[in-house]
Amino acid sequence: MPHRIGNHPQKVVGSQRVLAVLIELGKYPTGISLDELTSIMGESKPTVHRALATLQKSGLATKTERGSYLLGDEFVRIANKFQYARPEVINLEPVMRRLSSTFGETVHFAVLDGIDVVYRAKIDAPEGPVKLSSVIGGRNPAYCTAVGKLLLGYEYENYESFQGWASGVRLKRKTENTITNPKKLWEAIVSSHEQGFAIDDQENELGINCIAFPVYSGEGAKPIGAISISGLAFRSPISKLVNKRREILKIVQGI
Repeated sequence: MPHRIGNHPQKVVGSQRVLAVLIELGKYPTGISLDELTSIMGESKPTVHRALATLQKSGLATKTERGSYLLGDEFVRIANKFQYARPEVINLEPVMRRLSSTFGETVHFAVLDGIDVVYRAKIDAPEGPVKLSSVIGGRNPAYCTAVGKLLLGYEYENYESFQGWASGVRLKRKTENTITNPKKLWEAIVSSHEQGFAIDDQENELGINCIAFPVYSGEGAKPIGAISISGLAFRSPISKLVNKRREILKIVQGI
C-alpha cells in the first residue's frame, strides 16, 4: 500500500521512509504501537522499526513505557520555534488578538496550498465555552472556506483557467450550503474578489460562519494569505459579520 509524503501518495524508499514514519506519528498524539504503524503503512516490521530507531536517535520520536511511539520533544521544540518565529506570525499576532478581543470570536491566518488552505496562526475567542476544532498546520478544502475562495480569486483570471484547478478537486457537499457546482463556485470567487472579502455561510462546517480579508506584505499585488474571523452561527450570523466588514478591515489594514 503506497504511503503519502505530504499530500502525494507514493511508494516510499530510503530516507523518504523515515519522513513517512515521522508524518504518520504526527497523527497519533497519544502514541501508536509498532504493529499498528506497520499495518497502516503497509511496510515490514523491521523496516518501520529501523525508521523509528533513526527518529529516536535524533529526538524526533520517543517510545513510551507502554511500548507506543509518538513524536519526541525535540520535534515539538523545532516546530514551535519555527512557527512562532515566522515573520508573518510575529507581525500578525497583535492584529489577530485585537480582532479576537473586539469581536469575541476565533481569528485565523491561512494560506492557499494547492486545493487546500493551511492555517498558519490561530487566536481563540477570549471567552466562551466553545472552541473551534481548527489547529495550526491544519487543512481545509479551499472551495468551501472563506479564506480559500478569497485567495483563489487572486490565482485565476478567468473561468477557463479556474477549471484546470477545479478539475482536480472533488467538490464534496460538506453541508447543505456547500457550493459544489464549479460555475457557481467561480461566481462566488469572482464576487469575493470584487468586494474585497469572502464569506463562508456554514459551507465548511454546520453552525460555523466566517468572513475573510486579504493580507499583504507590501511587496507585490497578490496577498500573502488571508485573515478570517470565525464564529458560531447563532452568535455571529453572517449578516452581522458582513455589517462589521469595514470595522474589521480597518483593523486588518493596520498590519
